[in-house]
Amino acid sequence: MRNGKKKKILILSANFGDGHKQVAKAITESVECSYSEMETETMDIMKWIHPRLNPLGHFLYVRGIKKLPFLYSLIYKSTRKPNAFSLKLNSILSSGLEPVLEIIKKINPTAVVSTYPFAAGIMSKLKEQGLLDVPIITVITDYTDHSYWLHPNTDLYLVGSKEIGERLVKLGVDPERIKDTGIPIRQQFYEKYSRVTIAEKYDFDPKRFTLLVMGGGDGLIGKGFSNLEAWRNLPEPIQIIIVCGRNRRLKSQLESRLKNSIHKIRIVGFCGNVAELMAVSDLMITKPGGVTTSEAIEMELPMLIYQPLPGQEEDNADFLLREGMAVTAKNEKDLSALLYSLVCDPKHLTNLKLRMKAYHRWILPQDPVKAILQSIQNN
Repeated sequence: MRNGKKKKILILSANFGDGHKQVAKAITESVECSYSEMETETMDIMKWIHPRLNPLGHFLYVRGIKKLPFLYSLIYKSTRKPNAFSLKLNSILSSGLEPVLEIIKKINPTAVVSTYPFAAGIMSKLKEQGLLDVPIITVITDYTDHSYWLHPNTDLYLVGSKEIGERLVKLGVDPERIKDTGIPIRQQFYEKYSRVTIAEKYDFDPKRFTLLVMGGGDGLIGKGFSNLEAWRNLPEPIQIIIVCGRNRRLKSQLESRLKNSIHKIRIVGFCGNVAELMAVSDLMITKPGGVTTSEAIEMELPMLIYQPLPGQEEDNADFLLREGMAVTAKNEKDLSALLYSLVCDPKHLTNLKLRMKAYHRWILPQDPVKAILQSIQNN
């Protein structure tokens, strides 16, 4: 229900990849910090529509991309452009109009923002049938385009780069409906940090090379690090932070296997302030999710991309490579060689940082919300 006279933005997200949720949080934080006349409410649309099937769907999604990446890649590529198969699958995955319409009537939002592609599809269908008369905005959470993000009744697309906006125009989207706001990231990544202060907090030497390893939450990074191959040949000890998220099993395994390492290693679980870890680091090994890479770009932290998953991660990695902001390792041998090069050759790392600084566009955290407000005013 409306709270007083405040405008309410309904954000539809889903737990299929952490990026969709992080973008929703970023928009919420921006509203809370800068727009007292507004408020947000976030819904996991898949939980709402399919409360019983959602846990199974999430399990199959995670297992599928880990165990059957070729199948995920096949589906992703075969649905990239609209065709009979993509339209049929999209129709199935975008079903559930009635429960969504029910919650929209209860919340009575001023605008609906989708950070998940199938939520965007449902909103477009509701508007097509005349059941929704408020602006519907889609935030594309990767540096790529795909047919499942694009729907005829979308009022506004927020994209992460000028290049993606140009691709949407070629696909028939009205340029007036596209805003290059960058992928929304949380407030902490815009703050200034003292490397010395943070190093003291984690009992690190601020002058020693520090490596941040991300992507362990779903076990997608682990094997290459638990056997020490990634850093066995480094000429001198470095400092390493490995983030395992909520994967307690991986955290326990790494603590056991890395306890005798010559490197100073700190293994952490879920971390609420990743920006601190980025601020104290010289290099990050990561999976190329759209949000994580956007956070690193803002922090000007060079990236070593490890085994990008087929689909949007490959597209994100390609974007980073084209812009000169990252290097990619396809296997453990590549990982070891590139890590050695980046640790031992300061010029290599400096070149990556310079490319990130050159790309940096000084996008503000309020920019996505400003674009949403403009859409509301134009409606």
